[in-house]
Amino acid sequence: MVFTSCSNDDNNPRSEVKDQIEFNIQQGTWRITKFIDSSDDETNHFNGYIFTFLNSGVLNANNGTNNYDGTWSITEGGIDDDSPDDLDFNINFNLTNDFEDLNDDWEIISQSSTKIELMDVSGGNGDIDYLTFEKN
Repeated sequence: MVFTSCSNDDNNPRSEVKDQIEFNIQQGTWRITKFIDSSDDETNHFNGYIFTFLNSGVLNANNGTNNYDGTWSITEGGIDDDSPDDLDFNINFNLTNDFEDLNDDWEIISQSSTKIELMDVSGGNGDIDYLTFEKN
């Protein structure tokens, strides 16, 4: 007798959305069009930077002069929750400049093949941070 098991991921809406976002974000290059940090618009800190999300989990930011590598991933929240909304977009740059402000497990507000909107409730004061990437 042979027993096989199947993953629930094939019928998991959250997993399907995760796969689609991972596919979309790896297509081409991206730029930050909005970064609101504790009610302050800091989008200009990333003007001129081109972001590339690699399949290996490396996130590269380059403006022609500065070249920074970080990491990115999309992780699923609670294992009993199949909601497509329960995904985290994780960014980490091991830097002590403006890029460290991007480090977080961002909640995905909306996503398409050309735009991904993220938010995070800041620790302590409850301010909401917003981060938007748009495809070049």
